[in-house]
Amino acid sequence: MEPVAITSQKHDPAWKHCQMFKSGDRIQLKCIYCSKLFRGGGIHRIKEHLAGQKGNASTCLRVPPDVRALMQQSLDGVVVKKRNRQKLDEEITNITPPPDGEVDSLGGIQSDVNNALELTGVPLETSSRLLVNREGIMSVRSMDRRKRGRGKSSSSSHGAHGVCNSGALVFRKVNSYVHEAIGRFLFDIGAPPEAGNSAYFQPMIDAIASGGQGVEPPTYHDLRSWILKNSVEEARNNIDKHRATWGRTGCSILVDQWNTELDNVMLSFLVYCPEGTVFLESVDASAIINSSEALYDLLRRVVEDVGVGDVVQVITSGEEQFIVAGRRLTDTFPTLYWIPCAAHCLDLILEDFCSIEWIHAVIEQARSITKFVYNHNVVLNMVRRSTFGNDIVEPGVTRFGTNFTTLKRLAELKHCLQVMVTSQEWMDCPYSKEPGGLEMSDLISDRDQSFWPSCTLVVRLTSPLLRVLRMVGCEKRPAMGFIYAGMYRAKEAIKKELVKREEYMVYWNIIDQRWEQHWNFPLHTAGFYLNPKIFYSIEGDIHNSIQSGMYDCIERLVPDIKVQDKIMKEIISYKNAAGDFRRKMAIRARDTLLPAEWWSTYGGGCPNLARLAIRVLSQTCGSIGYRQSQIPFEKAHGIRNCLERQRLRDLVFVQYNLRLRQMVDKNIGEDCMDPISFESVSIVEDWVTGKDVCSEDLESSSWMALDSPSASMMLLGPSNDDAEDLGSGFYDGEIFSRGKDGENEIVEDNVENH
Repeated sequence: MEPVAITSQKHDPAWKHCQMFKSGDRIQLKCIYCSKLFRGGGIHRIKEHLAGQKGNASTCLRVPPDVRALMQQSLDGVVVKKRNRQKLDEEITNITPPPDGEVDSLGGIQSDVNNALELTGVPLETSSRLLVNREGIMSVRSMDRRKRGRGKSSSSSHGAHGVCNSGALVFRKVNSYVHEAIGRFLFDIGAPPEAGNSAYFQPMIDAIASGGQGVEPPTYHDLRSWILKNSVEEARNNIDKHRATWGRTGCSILVDQWNTELDNVMLSFLVYCPEGTVFLESVDASAIINSSEALYDLLRRVVEDVGVGDVVQVITSGEEQFIVAGRRLTDTFPTLYWIPCAAHCLDLILEDFCSIEWIHAVIEQARSITKFVYNHNVVLNMVRRSTFGNDIVEPGVTRFGTNFTTLKRLAELKHCLQVMVTSQEWMDCPYSKEPGGLEMSDLISDRDQSFWPSCTLVVRLTSPLLRVLRMVGCEKRPAMGFIYAGMYRAKEAIKKELVKREEYMVYWNIIDQRWEQHWNFPLHTAGFYLNPKIFYSIEGDIHNSIQSGMYDCIERLVPDIKVQDKIMKEIISYKNAAGDFRRKMAIRARDTLLPAEWWSTYGGGCPNLARLAIRVLSQTCGSIGYRQSQIPFEKAHGIRNCLERQRLRDLVFVQYNLRLRQMVDKNIGEDCMDPISFESVSIVEDWVTGKDVCSEDLESSSWMALDSPSASMMLLGPSNDDAEDLGSGFYDGEIFSRGKDGENEIVEDNVENH
């Protein structure tokens, strides 16, 4: 079977979850989760398969729950649309047809259709399904039925077909007119194209359409007054809803630090719980960022505002002044923890990996390919066609993460790229004769047989670390129950890949040096201990460092010594899988429920341990992916008029919380972003820009000649659940003891010869 690209014209959501193949003249579809092949039924049957709807297709047993729910929702929408069309057909037939001669142009057709729709109360968006001829009003579906009927003259069929084409033309023109009007507005106010990814974009369009003709837009003063006031109130109500859950699940205070364009240091204070993350306030910390005393006072105030009893941990960056402030904070509030951001530590690990000589060389070779491709439109179009619309640069969660996600993407598309550079089209392309094109051809063809093997090895060494980074940034699943296991698997993968101790210890030492505080962080080990899927997969005794971390959590998070003693007794039931823990449902649910949900469902026999487990397993491990672009933080702190400063701070409060609300329903990086877009530049700049990579003839590299991206994930395979990939079984004592078993010396060997 030959793979076929799924083009951007296919808008049904099910297309993202299947692959398309051509076998002879037949098109076949394949589920990316269970690999079942469908030889008929089209995309609707795939959708039924994914939704688990019995009838025409078997149920997919491996589809993620959110995808299953989305497919069911889409199927329900099809039924509703079908009923609406039937109702519309009935209503349209009752409308009095216009007299002859009244509709004499394409504009007249559209106008009459719109008038008819207004009479029936149907939104204008459905007008593309209606057509008008001189004998009355009829629907496309009724015309299609007549056209299929026997005994009709060919002239009638051609007439109906002509009107159908006219209706489709009207729809396309109206759609283009609307899109261009939206584009002009966004370009005028300086909004980036990224605005099209906003979760509030389509609801805005729907709200405008529901107002019908003559709807009045809000004025400048409306936006600055009652609309902003209502939005502030809505955001505060949303925080109150989250606050109501903090007592049960606990919460994490996240301190996000970054520099503005004017090099001011800003701190944002956010609160995480399983319901989502909310933004509290931002502070211009330029004057106090180096003062541990001032930072301590700031952190203490925020903890008190949130509620000392609800805060499980405070997460900041790992600079020395924050370490001092954090330790003092835990002395003041002995029932909470301070910890540096795990995402930042992981990014530092990846940065250190990039500094290893042979890995750095592979990255530079790969960059020479991507820089040449992304600065020549002809080459970029050719690459996208050869890879079925996929980009060869994949923006990661962080800048250093992008180095390794892009190497992984290149390795996945290796065969497509090799086919391209050996094709006649590439041979005839003038860019193939340029120095950059020749270098790209040599690397992709792997003339020296070193680039692709080295690239593959780098991917194998770093993919487990990227998985942990994604878990930290995932809003759908609290990371605390998985991060220790994720780091275990990362070290295990490196050890299995390199085998020799003197080789894998080079990478282990980098990890241990950057992750030292986290290895000793009791919440991470307690999350490992309390995650039932992980705990019950361990044969034999739990490593002492894990148990010690668990006991530390009990003593710090549960100040009542009587409750502590009860928890220690209940731990025995957990270890022995006694009571409800031994139920078959509970055993199956270890793999299907989130750890905190599992305890909430089956922990009734151990209420004190269950309360502690829920608070521990409901926490995140870092702040990552929170976009501050286009939010006027600096203006909100710099303006001198006190009333306008309050208004701007409320605007920042609304904007940030609106963005955070979107993140609960999507993963980091899920938005469709062009790697060469301005919005992506901070992450991918090293991969798409550089000196002397552009053609001297700028006209030959015009962006207007680029084909629209239409990515097909068929070559990349399904996106797996990162937590599911952790597997079971944790037996390597050397990993738990961080490489100190049997040999204490630090290995300083280099690995340039890989």
